[in-house]
Amino acid sequence: MVLKVLSPEKFIYEGEVVLVQLPGSMGSFEILHNHAPIIARIEKGQLKIIDEGRNKFYLEVNPGIVEVKDNKIVVLTE
Repeated sequence: MVLKVLSPEKFIYEGEVVLVQLPGSMGSFEILHNHAPIIARIEKGQLKIIDEGRNKFYLEVNPGIVEVKDNKIVVLTE
């Protein structure tokens, strides 16, 4: 899957991932390969990212939205 994390000022992250956990408005949720298309709000918090090399890391994000479609994840954050 391809993950892009963007703010109005810059690209924060872009890369191939196997898992993304997001801080949703009703609790955290995960996106895995072949996830159903979705558009959802995210809250301020941490994105948990596991890349193709199975490296785990976290990004702090502000509120925003996430769109998932065809194994492409786009996070737009304030």
